[in-house]
This record gives sequence, C-alpha cells and structure tokens, in this order.
Amino acid sequence: MGTSKTVAQRKGGNQPRVVALPADFRLAELPDVKAGLLEALEAPAVQLDGAGVERVDTAALQLLLAFRHAASARGLSPAWLGVSETMRDAAGVLGLTRALELPATMPA
Repeated sequence: MGTSKTVAQRKGGNQPRVVALPADFRLAELPDVKAGLLEALEAPAVQLDGAGVERVDTAALQLLLAFRHAASARGLSPAWLGVSETMRDAAGVLGLTRALELPATMPA
C-alpha cells in the first residue's frame, strides 16, 4: 500500500490541483487516493488524471463519484486530463460514465 502513485500537486496562484490516479486503483489504494482528493477540494480548480489506470474496482469509482459530489457542493467542476480504456470500460459497465463526467473518446 505504500507504493501509491497518487499525486496531488500544489501549484502557485490559481493553478489547478492535479490528482494523478494510481495504475492499480483498487481498494488497497483508496486511503491514499482519498487523502489526495480531500486535499484537492481546497484548491481553486481540480484536474483528475486517470490515463495511467490499469486496474480499477467498483470502490474506486464510487470514491470518484463521492468526490465529484463533494466538489460540486463546493462549486468545483473537476476536469479530466486523461482516462484509460480500463477505467472507461469499468465506468461503462457500472453505468457511471455520465455521472463521472468522463470525456468522450476521440476517434482514431
């Protein structure tokens, strides 16, 4: 559990906080990811980077959904920097693509 690659980067001024989701985004990593997301709620803007996610479970997607609700309550609208196919597929199976506001896939 100590190898989490979750990153909540601080930048000066009104720069967005970037939260990079770990490659193995499952239950064992959720405490670290949750801490980064809670910290990001204090930023003026938030960007989520899920491009490197290789494994994801329902609990992880539920955490992101709860984060989006908390962010919305604070007037934030987190943007996506990237979303892996693994994450997109899992969200689709669970019917969470719209609720997570995943960006549309770009045609090849």
